[in-house]
Amino acid sequence: MLQQSERSLGWVFMSRMIAFICFLIIVVLAKILENFTTPGGIYQRAAEGLLFSNFWLLVLIMIILFVGDLLMALPFPVNLPGPIARAFGSAFCVAFILNVFQWVDSINGTNLYQIVWLLSFVLLPLIFFIVLVSGYLEIMKNLFRPQRTEENANVVVHPEHPRAAESNTEEKSWDDVGAELRLMLYDIFHRLRQEVIKKP
Repeated sequence: MLQQSERSLGWVFMSRMIAFICFLIIVVLAKILENFTTPGGIYQRAAEGLLFSNFWLLVLIMIILFVGDLLMALPFPVNLPGPIARAFGSAFCVAFILNVFQWVDSINGTNLYQIVWLLSFVLLPLIFFIVLVSGYLEIMKNLFRPQRTEENANVVVHPEHPRAAESNTEEKSWDDVGAELRLMLYDIFHRLRQEVIKKP
């Protein structure tokens, strides 16, 4: 179970960092291409209205979702704040969508932003609640599924020692959780160091 959490945490860390680096590359390329396009054209208006003006909002969304995914990859009970972070990240995504509709209205002269803004009072808490509940359901599913598998395995392997099988299914203490967290963080940084110093 510990090795599975380590692999999951390492995969989440690397994949989200790659996504963040790709986002920064896209922003840099968009800024470079802006010098080769018509001033005041549709490209510059789209780049300014959608990407550059919402840059820090997009960075904040990626950071919040990154933290939420990292927390979800940790073992119970350290992963309990994960769904909350994901829910707040989804709320900021709604704010970005509102900015997109506001930019569309500025281009086409429509009133879509007012309609979406009114709908957001219903959609925002609904999306927040759905993401929050689905996150805790995911935690509960991952929490009880390995326990049932471990109980069945202990009963088969140790049929003559019921006390040993019962002790293996007890909940872990906070010291055990802290030790697992330290091992996972050590493994992540050890793998990153190996990837950096590894010769091509």
